[in-house]
Amino acid sequence: MRLHRISFLMLGAAVLATSCDDIDKMVPEGGSLTAEQVQETNTASPERVQATFAGMFSMMGKPRTGYPTSSRADDWGFPMAAFSLDAEGADMFLQDNDYNWFSTCGEYSSRNANYANPYIRYVVPYRQIGIAQEVIAAYPADTEDPAAINQIAQARAIRAFDYMSLAPYFQFNYQTAKDQPCIPILREDVDYANNPRATVGEVWDYIMEDLNYAVEHLTADRSSKDQVNKNVALGLRARANLFMGNYKEAAADAAAAQEGFTPASIADVSVPAFVDLAEKNWIWGINITPEIAQIFIYATPASWISAFSGYAYAAGTGNVPCINTLLYNKIPDTDVRKGWWLDANKHSPNWAHLTWVDPTTGASATGDDIADFEYDDKMAMEPYSNIKFGMKDGVGATTNNNDWPLMRVEEMILIQAEALLRDGNESQARTVLENFVKTYRDPSYSVTGRNLSLADEIWFQRRVELWGEGFFMFDAKRLGKPVVRTHGDGTTNQPANFAFNIAADDGWLNLRFPQTEMDNNIGIIDNTGGQMPTPGQNANLRDGVTD
Repeated sequence: MRLHRISFLMLGAAVLATSCDDIDKMVPEGGSLTAEQVQETNTASPERVQATFAGMFSMMGKPRTGYPTSSRADDWGFPMAAFSLDAEGADMFLQDNDYNWFSTCGEYSSRNANYANPYIRYVVPYRQIGIAQEVIAAYPADTEDPAAINQIAQARAIRAFDYMSLAPYFQFNYQTAKDQPCIPILREDVDYANNPRATVGEVWDYIMEDLNYAVEHLTADRSSKDQVNKNVALGLRARANLFMGNYKEAAADAAAAQEGFTPASIADVSVPAFVDLAEKNWIWGINITPEIAQIFIYATPASWISAFSGYAYAAGTGNVPCINTLLYNKIPDTDVRKGWWLDANKHSPNWAHLTWVDPTTGASATGDDIADFEYDDKMAMEPYSNIKFGMKDGVGATTNNNDWPLMRVEEMILIQAEALLRDGNESQARTVLENFVKTYRDPSYSVTGRNLSLADEIWFQRRVELWGEGFFMFDAKRLGKPVVRTHGDGTTNQPANFAFNIAADDGWLNLRFPQTEMDNNIGIIDNTGGQMPTPGQNANLRDGVTD
């Protein structure tokens, strides 16, 4: 990857941006435009600015984002990165078979500098950073135009989100590694061919500068929930403050981000859901239109995480993501979320009224019978398969246009609870947590029911509530927790090759840079340390939640 080719800071003056697909083609082969030239071009062709702004969002869940010319089934934008991070965690896994494109994450061979999976996860955020910086550069720095300021603020929030999508995974946490190398920052005056890694502290300071600007200049208004407004900017800053240990600020931002949103009710999540931007608890999400889904229908969130697609890798190859029994067995039967997964007997009350019909023969199955219902495009499901994620167009639909949640109000509540606790307000933290769980998930909830510390109880709630949405490794890295998939032989349903534990300080937890990045940016010194895990290793490790 040549950073000067994908930074998108400069575009050819005679070319109009009609979509983010075209942006790759508009970067000049040699040299670059100055900020003044960019602004002159935008003044002459304002529609190009609007197309670039729209492309900044439409690329987020678009197939072929990392490899535009290749029909890879594992190349589907930011949701793919979230999926990969949870597959590297302890609580979600796919089967160890020849159809699992994410086995690199299950076995942790994702540290290979020449593999596609880590390359896609690296290049997609930097491509979006380039588009965001094109939006920012489109206007004079001292503009007073409210519409321009709004777009700049959204672009700066997106840029912060992009760096947050990379920074936690290339180095250890802020508290222990603040002065250690993290990732390159694409500043306007940098030499992209020799751009060393900024420190963890420098990256997060840069992130906070963007988020502070976005919070100051955005309002609650926006055209749709796939764009950024003040709630989103506050939510991103709550995440950043939590990661940095600014707990008072994290609690305040998380509380403010909730304004205007309510959690999904018990009834709302007692059936498969989490597929539609219109869901009331979504603060921000990716709009996967039917047109986007048809670009390469397997390369979509619905294809990989939903059990209910009639044309998908998950259902069609027996790779519906499953929950680790170490976590599942800790969920009380009174908690509606236990039904987000099948039990050992492939039962869940949450799909009792759903029916799947084979479109060719007309044969059908309802409720628990769906698990072993098979036809050409559906295999039998494994015990503990997830049915958390429904299907936007209905069970068995073949248009994989499920939207993707980037931020839900429930996450903000859990950030608020954790930040209050870590800021010394244990009683208030307990109240926030209890009110959420008892009202919206489990009326019988007891905060002491698992005999965990309050900090680990909150992490338990995050692991259950946000399962499959890409938060496990973010939490494990910032909390300094090991990845615990097994307590020894016979204690987990993880495939044997994925059944190992990784210590919190193991260098293998830090991603490696793609080889093409190191070839084209001589300033990069790669991560080292650790080695690829082996089955059964570190079986004595515990994480404080699944002990």
